[in-house]
Amino acid sequence: MAEAAPIGLSWAPKLPSLPTTSGGTKGSGPIPRSSQESLYKPGSQLVDGLFVPPRDPRKANKLARKNVKDTTGKGWFDMPAPTITPELKKDLEILQLRHVMDPKRHFKRSGKSKALPKYFQVGTVIEPASEFFSSRLTKRERKTTLVDELLSDQQLKNYRMRKVREIQESRTPGGNQKWKNKGKKTLKRAKDRRK
Repeated sequence: MAEAAPIGLSWAPKLPSLPTTSGGTKGSGPIPRSSQESLYKPGSQLVDGLFVPPRDPRKANKLARKNVKDTTGKGWFDMPAPTITPELKKDLEILQLRHVMDPKRHFKRSGKSKALPKYFQVGTVIEPASEFFSSRLTKRERKTTLVDELLSDQQLKNYRMRKVREIQESRTPGGNQKWKNKGKKTLKRAKDRRK
């Protein structure tokens, strides 16, 4: 293009050339294709930069279903189905196991299904100024994910350690525990006893 193109959009359709009927025999010349074949291309391809919907109603319905956004609908304000990342998956699993974390808090059962929900949203609670200061989290205590927040909580850590200790004590057999000593010092003690 040696000439300078005018500023703005300019578009002209590129139509396939029509076969000429003047002169020639029936067998010679280009074979005309059906109009449907020349217009329809697969969904990934465009015809001259434009999308031409298929004439087949089944294909059109399938295409329409594919293009519909995955939301809950107007009743739930078109809440979208989010993409599940590993961090988000861990947070959801922790929420499902929240009744295990603190025995003094009781939660309504979320259901027997162990599958993750398809539609959900994650938000941040902003405490009002009227809320008592000691019940809020400080900036240092706030973490990026729910799992990090729970792991850094000292009360929850003490509770977990106490529960693990109780389970270990209940599963250990009673009786004399001295013979269970392990390590290099026990080997030395055994050698001293043999002398």
